[in-house]
Amino acid sequence: MKNNVLKGSLFIALGATSYGMLATFVKMAYQEGFTTAEVTISQYGLGFIGLLILNLFRKEKPILKPETSNLKSTFRLIFAGTSLGLTSTFYYLSVQYISVSVAIVLLMQTVWMGVIFEIAVHKKMPGLRKIISVFIILAGTFLATNLFQESVIINWKGFLFGILAAMSYTATMYSSNHVELHFPPLKRSLFMIIGGCIVVAFIFNTSINSDFSFAVILRWGILLSLFGTILPPLLFTKGMPLTGMGLGAIIASVEIPVSIAIAYIFLDEPVSFLQWIGVILILFAVAFMNLQKR
Repeated sequence: MKNNVLKGSLFIALGATSYGMLATFVKMAYQEGFTTAEVTISQYGLGFIGLLILNLFRKEKPILKPETSNLKSTFRLIFAGTSLGLTSTFYYLSVQYISVSVAIVLLMQTVWMGVIFEIAVHKKMPGLRKIISVFIILAGTFLATNLFQESVIINWKGFLFGILAAMSYTATMYSSNHVELHFPPLKRSLFMIIGGCIVVAFIFNTSINSDFSFAVILRWGILLSLFGTILPPLLFTKGMPLTGMGLGAIIASVEIPVSIAIAYIFLDEPVSFLQWIGVILILFAVAFMNLQKR
């Protein structure tokens, strides 16, 4: 059991680290003149091809006996995967207007949104521990986004897209831990990515027929598809069932410091001491919310 939890923890940590690199890569692609449509379409297109090839050459057995028909389960996974496409789209749109460090903090509002989601889905009120954690997260967000400084003005479009990304990410985290767990991870990831591809194609369909630059595929598409479409869903779908939602959420929060550190190294984005305090508060709240009582 301990080995399984350790293995699951490693999978989730690697998946979160992969996600943490994305915003910086996207920002660098923007600096080279590529658009959100080009970046997102190339990521999901190549991601789908990569997962399809992996499924063709590696056969996996179902983890559990299916409770529903394969066709119904497949459609459920595809529908669940639409949140992946929405998360990437909103997240990449947000970093057009705000810094990576602010965007990742907004994305991780999924922690308290998950509490609201549980209330709506399971009709279960949160305990005192979760309520306290939510207020700590909000306080950390206040510091981490520099809202206390009058000189700092956050673009409202970036803020809105960041919150929408967090809402979509909440649905993705729930799907990773609840939807059709009997499917093998590779097949499960493939069907979820198909859902993401459908959403991305629907949102950016006009861009495909106009001035789409195919240079983005070799320049950034391969990198983004590997770290944003292939590895994270596969690692999360393998890791979450082994750790459970609680421990998984704690480990996945490593995405915040990774994202900020990568942006600092490659984009020279300044991060103040108080912003790091805010990040630490958010990480503490995630751990406090999910650690079991002794």
